[in-house]
Amino acid sequence: MSDTRSPFSVPTPWDDGAPGAGTGRAADGQGRTPAPWPMPEHAQPSPASWPDPPDHGPASTRGGLQDGPGPDEGPGEVTVWGYPAYQEPPSAAAEQDAWANWDTQTPPGEQERAPHRDSRPSSERDVRTPYPDARRNPLDMTFAPAPAGNLLDPLDPAWSSGQGTAQAPAGAAPWAPAPSSHRAEPQEAPARTERPFSYWENSSRDPEPSPWSPAPEAEREPRPEEDPAAPPARKKREPYLDNVKFILIVLVVTGHSLVPTLAAHSAKAAYLFIYTFHMPAFVLISGYLGRNFWNSNAKINKLVDTMLVPYVVVEVGYALLRYSLGQKWSLTIIDPAWLNWYLVALVLWRISTPVWTRMRQPLLVAVIIYMVAGFSEISGDFSMDRFFGLLPFYVLGLILKPEHFDLLKPLWVKILAGITLAGGAAVAIFIAPHASLKPIYFRSSFKAMGLDWLPGLGLRGAMLVAALALSVAVLALVPRRETWFSDLGTRTLYAYLLHGVVVLIAKDQKWLSFPWLYGPLGVMAIMSSALALAIVLCLPETRKLFKWLLEPRLVWLYRRPQAASPGNPAETPGKESSAAISR
Repeated sequence: MSDTRSPFSVPTPWDDGAPGAGTGRAADGQGRTPAPWPMPEHAQPSPASWPDPPDHGPASTRGGLQDGPGPDEGPGEVTVWGYPAYQEPPSAAAEQDAWANWDTQTPPGEQERAPHRDSRPSSERDVRTPYPDARRNPLDMTFAPAPAGNLLDPLDPAWSSGQGTAQAPAGAAPWAPAPSSHRAEPQEAPARTERPFSYWENSSRDPEPSPWSPAPEAEREPRPEEDPAAPPARKKREPYLDNVKFILIVLVVTGHSLVPTLAAHSAKAAYLFIYTFHMPAFVLISGYLGRNFWNSNAKINKLVDTMLVPYVVVEVGYALLRYSLGQKWSLTIIDPAWLNWYLVALVLWRISTPVWTRMRQPLLVAVIIYMVAGFSEISGDFSMDRFFGLLPFYVLGLILKPEHFDLLKPLWVKILAGITLAGGAAVAIFIAPHASLKPIYFRSSFKAMGLDWLPGLGLRGAMLVAALALSVAVLALVPRRETWFSDLGTRTLYAYLLHGVVVLIAKDQKWLSFPWLYGPLGVMAIMSSALALAIVLCLPETRKLFKWLLEPRLVWLYRRPQAASPGNPAETPGKESSAAISR
């Protein structure tokens, strides 16, 4: 609580024998009782909430408080009532008007207490002197008791020392200040001793700086000129999915190259093992990268630029190649030839993406469709048979998030993945002599496989579980760090579309039918050749050579995107990336 005492010195109490003191106590002030601080009547507390004032003899009361001063009280003393409440100073005009009509005005709230005013004649009242220089409400006058017939000038330095009085002229009003001619001559004020801290005395002083406040401008250290903000660096592409794509494209090339040697047990076992999971895993990654496909105009344009246009180009190119190799001319755009089925199916999956993202349980619906599709003989036109056969893997990729891939990081998961792949290879070797190749293509109906509906549902479900388990095992074992083939994994489209040309020529020329290739050694040789071919077709030079044909820029075909606005932000071209997956 701040100190609200007056900034001037506290007057020395009068001698007990002075006129008007009302007591005959010793002059040293011993045995005196503190008197209440004079307060304006409208600010005085009600008698019910304050204790009764001390009894100092007969005196009239105002508003429940003692009207006259106590026998030994003086201005500035601490009373039993505490300090008076602080009030904002009035305006200068109100102050002058109050001084001019001080004896006719009634303070606010005084009307109901008017009967309690002191009715004694002015000659019998204690003479008080107002403080004319105090910046307070004139109606809230604080008076200092003075001996009868003497007036103290508050501007007189003797006020603080109790020396010197000014005699009031005869007939003068007891409330009026003494004329200047009768005022005591100013005396040099004695040396003032240090007094307690008062907020009102120190309010005008400059406050000491706070440790939290900012330093003045002159004291602040000059700041070095900051360089302009550099443009944000392009986020580095995470290599994990690029590593996955390169490994899978090597398996695709290997699988197509093993076809001429499928009569060998080792080649057929390898073929069964690879085809069980390599395309399901490819479709799963395509679904994961297509989660935000419809949020970008550039990605929507890629449906035509990198899928439909290459599909037509490759279809025509394969027809010309087969014709040049002595085969019959055949060109059917609606029925994809050989490896072109993936481009058409991917277009259909991309178009259906908004439907799956709107569903509550898209994977469950996709699995049901996959199982029921085995009852129907679905045509191969526009790759509809593959579209339904691999649909669960694409939908699974849509609902995957980066944290799901993080579940494959622990060492025990990698060990379990290695065991799963080894078990899958062992099963493929065991069943290779007797197994049919139709189930691994994910397009044949129950009738085409020669199965009843119940065994057909069982086989179709088993293939779904086996493909998912092997795909997850491969994803767990693929390195997440930057490798020598990470950059090659960004251009797998060229390896997928162009490797068929080399394989067709090799088949026609019997390069894949040498007798020594029918065995485990031949499988290793074919896999090595497929790896080398995939590396060559994924090089940057290959992309530069065939980009105009496989990735044409058909800017003239599309409308310009609208300018950015708060309700319709402009689209920026973007590429599918694996930046969301941590290493």
